[in-house]
Amino acid sequence: MELSIHASFLPQNDPDAALSFYRDTLGFEIRNDVGYQGLRWITVGPVGQPAVSIVLYPPGAAPGVTDEERRTIAEMMAKGTYASLLLASRDVDAAFALLQARDAEIVQEPIDQPYGVRDCAVRDPAGNMIRIQQQR
Repeated sequence: MELSIHASFLPQNDPDAALSFYRDTLGFEIRNDVGYQGLRWITVGPVGQPAVSIVLYPPGAAPGVTDEERRTIAEMMAKGTYASLLLASRDVDAAFALLQARDAEIVQEPIDQPYGVRDCAVRDPAGNMIRIQQQR
């Protein structure tokens, strides 16, 4: 069986802020922006990688999600513990400098981790942890 990753989902609670972060701060291209019943699903992806997408979705919109679950999701998003994304860069220090210049919320400056990678971390407007590792 041959499989590839086509899309992954990250929650967003402010579509305009999410669009601005992924487009203007990370430099991703907007592939789709769909509204339905007052909610928006925005598909973004890295330039030059049309087969890889991230869908920024309203997390409480899924059928069957209870009000209590929506509250829990909102609490976890606010703490930054609900979702994360791992990206890679050929030069994590240069990527970090660019993100810092674009006023990204810095969580961790570039560091050599004890498990063998160099990485840094920022948060998107919804609180999602975005880690960037040095490509090997």
